[in-house]
Amino acid sequence: MSKASTTINEVYNHAVAASAISAAWEVGVFDALRTEGPLDAEAFAAERGLDARSMQELFRALAAAEVVEREGSKVRPGSNFDEADRAKSLFHWTTRGCGELFATLPDLIRVENREGSFYRRDAAAISVACREINAEWWDPVFWPVVSELDFTHVADLGCGSGERLIKLARSREGVRGLGIDAADGAIEVATKSVADAGLSDRISITQGDATALEPRPEYAGVDLLTSFMMGHDFWPRAEAVASLRRIREVFPDLKHFLLADATRTTAYADTEMPVFSMAFEFAHAVMGDYLPTLEEWRPVFEEAGWRLVGEHPISVPAESVMFHLEPVR
Repeated sequence: MSKASTTINEVYNHAVAASAISAAWEVGVFDALRTEGPLDAEAFAAERGLDARSMQELFRALAAAEVVEREGSKVRPGSNFDEADRAKSLFHWTTRGCGELFATLPDLIRVENREGSFYRRDAAAISVACREINAEWWDPVFWPVVSELDFTHVADLGCGSGERLIKLARSREGVRGLGIDAADGAIEVATKSVADAGLSDRISITQGDATALEPRPEYAGVDLLTSFMMGHDFWPRAEAVASLRRIREVFPDLKHFLLADATRTTAYADTEMPVFSMAFEFAHAVMGDYLPTLEEWRPVFEEAGWRLVGEHPISVPAESVMFHLEPVR
């Protein structure tokens, strides 16, 4: 078989494996292999009420990408298991959260179809994926910075699952939280997460568009604002300046704004794109969202009335960064 044909075989089978990684996370395969060691595929399926033949094919797809190794019905971690275990939420974001978007690409890229709400994503699945993405790659950058700040009332724009607010409330006695998100699915996930954590008396979740905030009584007293993985929603540039000015105005007591997002990559060849970056940039292009570069972000802050205190790089997606901003009074 020619090299080109082999490469296409790998691409095809690995596309299936990408969905298998996401599904394996949801049904507990990664947890079981990590904590229990080798599995009996048939017993695993029976214990969890899963179809045995479907699971056999799921394990085969994982084996094609060397995430697992198979010998009969026995399944054990493969050479790529640890890396896939760490990155499983990225696959979940792509195949589960944006599955319909990528499946309907031929329709979505036609100019005549790109009007109104022309695409759909699974906001709840994206919230779950982002919770894990935050924990794995973003929290190690976030917590050393936030631990040095003085705050008592935090608001999170694009709060997703609400996990960040829950952790912040638990980190300090008396801290109150306010989650703001535009998506119904995220509101549902966050509200349940807060209730399950027993923090409904200290954290409230409300629906709102971060790009068009209006003054509300509950915004008074917020002294720390966070926003992760949605800063690009403020763009293009003129709208970003307007949104950042508005944020400064509707949160009158704000001391710190930690704004973290992926920026558009500029330094990678097509064949060398890092994990997740291509899917993230591709999906947002299809949705009509503009992803600014790091160089495009910096001058916006001063124009909008913010002082850039620091930049903290985040590794996934590539060229992600957390900006530490303070309002100019």
